Amino acid sequence: MQTTPGAREMVALVADLSKQYGAGEQRVRALDDVSIGIARGQFTAIMGPSGSGKSTLMHVMAGLDTPTSGRVWLGSDEITRLGDAALTRLRRRRIGFVFQSFNLVPTLDVRGNILLPFHLDGVKPDRETLARIDALLGSLGLADRASHRPHELSGGQQQRVAIARALATQPDIIFADEPTGALDTRTGREVLGLLRSAVAQSGQSIAMVTHDPIAASHADRILFLADGRIVADRGAMSPEQISETMLGLERGAVAGGGSRA
Repeated sequence: MQTTPGAREMVALVADLSKQYGAGEQRVRALDDVSIGIARGQFTAIMGPSGSGKSTLMHVMAGLDTPTSGRVWLGSDEITRLGDAALTRLRRRRIGFVFQSFNLVPTLDVRGNILLPFHLDGVKPDRETLARIDALLGSLGLADRASHRPHELSGGQQQRVAIARALATQPDIIFADEPTGALDTRTGREVLGLLRSAVAQSGQSIAMVTHDPIAASHADRILFLADGRIVADRGAMSPEQISETMLGLERGAVAGGGSRA
């Protein structure tokens, strides 16, 4: 397992990572000595029972939370001790996010939401970037919705806008947190197909937290967490295989008498 930042193909990496909340008897260890890397051009699903630490791992890797101990890299750059301003710049320029709740700005139209990361970073997109965004709108079926605001779109269309926004800056990695959680089954599968296409066609790297075995079956690699530790690191699996693995982890959590935040 990769635990140092030397491998060029790793777009995100953590080593000896621990995260604790609270103190004394109230202390909860959300992550416990985790070392893992996310490879370039790979679709990785992160799964585990409720309270296993999967969302905490994603937040720490994305610079949204800080570890109690251990180290975090984005590519070859260690971000563990960066200040808030530097982390904010890094997230805008090198990380894309897709959330369950879409997180679109209601007063901006589709194009405005997609261009928002550039404006927040004080960057004026050049002609080539704007042409690429137009092509992205077309490929996601949004070309005729560019002037619509979020309330004029379906849930699936709003998530497509969120995906376009995440892809627009050509980030090193996209972190997706339950991206199909607010969608119906058919629309959810379409969104997963779009993420899968971003990996296959442009070599995008995606790390997705999900509880859905069908969603995870779209991934090249599946990390299973339990009690703050990675307990299995698998390649592509069928929904049935994933469900069986998850059931075993949940039974183990019940037998162990506890869980982590």
